Amino acid sequence: MTEIHWDDPFCSEGANCFRFGLDDGGRAYIGSTTDTDVHVSDSVEALRALIAAVKSGAADHLL
Repeated sequence: MTEIHWDDPFCSEGANCFRFGLDDGGRAYIGSTTDTDVHVSDSVEALRALIAAVKSGAADHLL
């Protein structure tokens, strides 16, 4: 099993907390603090593109 090195959780106003992590192989992870076994994983470049898209409003229609 891959060991993930998690950063401190990032929490928004309503205590919706997420955490970001990396493994020793360089894969990036985004996980919820409510269920620590569930996470999204991809390359650092792919998750960087996802975060940039969200910041630019690409997911605003989901809110």
